[in-house]
Amino acid sequence: MYAIVNIAGQQFKVAKDQYLFVHRLQGDEGASIEFDNVLLAEDGGKFTVGTPSISGAKVSATILSHLKGEKVIVFKKKRRKGYKKKNGHRQHFTKIQITGISL
Repeated sequence: MYAIVNIAGQQFKVAKDQYLFVHRLQGDEGASIEFDNVLLAEDGGKFTVGTPSISGAKVSATILSHLKGEKVIVFKKKRRKGYKKKNGHRQHFTKIQITGISL
């Protein structure tokens, strides 16, 4: 059984006991959260497609940790002008574990 769910503006294909890194979510570590924007669900070969989401379907998850991603270097340069800018960025992520899918 799997489902396609919208989490923080992004779509993920999730299954039970799967680990995911999503954009930073509100909540403490160890807290349990539910996502009700389920777009598609599959259960034993039977597909359910929402218009746009399936009513009554929920995906439950547990927040495991909050962390930062790899550092991305942003370097801007204009040739022959002496213009150089170097900047860095680290994205905030939340690691979650899918605990169940209910239709």
